[in-house]
Amino acid sequence: MRRWNGWGDASFHLPLPPPGQDFLKARIGSAAPLAEADFEQVCARVPESRIPQNPGVYTDAETRVRHARGQSLSDWLAMRSGEFGIFPDAVALPEHSDEVTQLLEWAREQDLVVIPYGGGTSVAGHINPEASSRPVLTLSLERMTRLLDLDDESQIATFGAGTPGPLVEAQLLARGYTLGHFPQSFELSTIGGWVASRSSGQQSLRYGRIEQLFAGGRVETFRGSWTIPAFPASAAGPDPREMLLGSEGRFGVITEVKVRVTPVADRESFHVLFFPDWERARLCARQLVQNRTPLSMLRLSNAVETATQLALAGHPRMIGALAHYLDWRGVGNDKCMMTIGVTGTRSQCRTGLRELKRFSRRHNGVYTGTYLGRKWEKKRFTMPYLRETLWEQGYAVDTLETATDWDNVDALMNRIESTLREGLQAEGETVHVFTHLSHAYGQGCSIYTTYVFRCGDNYEVTHERWARLKRAASEVIVNNRGTISHQHGVGKDHAPYLQTEKGPVTVGMLHTMSHYMDPEQRLAPGVLLQGDPEEHV
Repeated sequence: MRRWNGWGDASFHLPLPPPGQDFLKARIGSAAPLAEADFEQVCARVPESRIPQNPGVYTDAETRVRHARGQSLSDWLAMRSGEFGIFPDAVALPEHSDEVTQLLEWAREQDLVVIPYGGGTSVAGHINPEASSRPVLTLSLERMTRLLDLDDESQIATFGAGTPGPLVEAQLLARGYTLGHFPQSFELSTIGGWVASRSSGQQSLRYGRIEQLFAGGRVETFRGSWTIPAFPASAAGPDPREMLLGSEGRFGVITEVKVRVTPVADRESFHVLFFPDWERARLCARQLVQNRTPLSMLRLSNAVETATQLALAGHPRMIGALAHYLDWRGVGNDKCMMTIGVTGTRSQCRTGLRELKRFSRRHNGVYTGTYLGRKWEKKRFTMPYLRETLWEQGYAVDTLETATDWDNVDALMNRIESTLREGLQAEGETVHVFTHLSHAYGQGCSIYTTYVFRCGDNYEVTHERWARLKRAASEVIVNNRGTISHQHGVGKDHAPYLQTEKGPVTVGMLHTMSHYMDPEQRLAPGVLLQGDPEEHV
C-alpha cells in the first residue's frame, strides 16, 4: 500500500545506521520529530464535494486525500500535520483517451477546474488544488498503464500516459527493449509526467533526456484531440513536441505517449572512482563528456556529499579500510566520489572503461572497481525513502536542482551552498548542504543540491525555515546563469522565477498558447504561468 502522507510503499523502510545518526548529530545537532496527524483525522476534515455524481468520478474522502498533494517538502509538512488546505472536490480515473475527452467536456459543462495527475511525485506544486469558486476535479491517469503498440522495425512504443517507470520497463523488457529513462522517482513517476515536466533520467548520457526519447502522442484538450505524429525528423515549422514538452498540463491532458526505445544492452555495470579534490574531479568529468566517452551515466559528488554518503552507508570498518587505502594513494579528506555507468555491447563497454581510466589517471583519480557501484545500483531508486527515515529522527530534507555552463559550475554551486548554509544562522540553526553533478553535457551539467536542517518546534516554524531557504536559493539560481529547473519542472513553486529566466517575450508566447488551448483557464491554474493571460494576449 502506498503511503498517504509520504513516499512510496508503506511497508518499506530504509534504515539509518548508527554512524549516519552520529554524523548528522555532529553537524546539525540532535533533533526531535514532530507529532503527526493520522489518516482518519485528515479524512474527517475533507469537506463535502461540490461536484455532482458521475460514473468514474470519486468523491469519497480517502481518494481525495490521496490525490491532494505531491512530494515537495511543503507538501510533506502539510500531509504530516494534517493541514492540507484545499482538497480536490473529486477524482476521475479514466481508462482510455475517449473517457478523458468526455470528462473535459463534462468539466466545461459543470464549470470545473481540472488538474492532470500522473504519479503524484511532483516536488514543485503541480498537483495541489488552489482555493477556487469553481469545483476542482483531479484527473488521474493511474489506470492508463498499458503498452498500446510496439513497432519493432521503427522501435517506437506507445504507452498509456499513466504508466509508471517499472511498468514501462517490464512491458518493454518482455519484448527485448528498454526506454532507459530512470529518474530517481522511477518507482512512482509516469511516462506522461516525464513529458509534461521535461524529465531527465540517471542514464541520460546514453539514452538522452525525455525530449530525445519522446516521439509523439495524443493530448486531449478543450480545443479537441491533439495528435502529434512521430516523425524521425521534420523541417516543417516549429516542432509540436517542443510545444508540449514542459507544458505541465496547461495546454491539455497527455493520454498516449510514443517513445523511441532501444534493444536491451548486452552488458551494464557501475563503477566508482575517487579524486583528491573537487577541481581535478570536475575537470575529469568535463573532459570525459566533451570527449564523448561512451558512458551511460556520470555522477560526481563534492567532498561534503562524498563524506555524507560514506557515513550514511554504515559499515564503518569497510569505510575505514577504504579511507586508509585512498590516503595511501594520495586521496585524503577532500576526496570526491565519481560514479560511472557503462552500458552497451562488450566492445562499447570496454572502450568506455579504457577511456575512463585514461582520463582519470591524468587527474590522479583512483579507480576502485564495481563493488561500490553495485551498492549504488541496488539503492538507486530507494534514496527517496531516506527522507522518511530522517523525518523520523526530526530532520527535514529538501533538494534544489539547476543546470549551467561548465565555466559557471563552481561559482553557482558555491553560491547555492553558501546561501543555504547561512540561511538559518539568525536562528542559530545549522544547515547541512552537499551537492553532486549529473546529467552532463558538452556545454555544462546539472547541479543537484541537498540540504538537511532540524525541524522547528512546530510545523509553522519548520515551513517558514524551508520557505526562506527555498526562496533565497532560487533567487541565486536565476540571477546567476542557472535554470530554475533542470528536471523537476516549474509547477507553482518555481513559477515566480520563470519571467527572470525566460523573459517577457517568451512568457507572453506561453500565455498566448495557454489562452488559445484553454480559453477559460480550467487546466492546472497557477502551474507554470502566473497572472492573468489576458494581459499577455
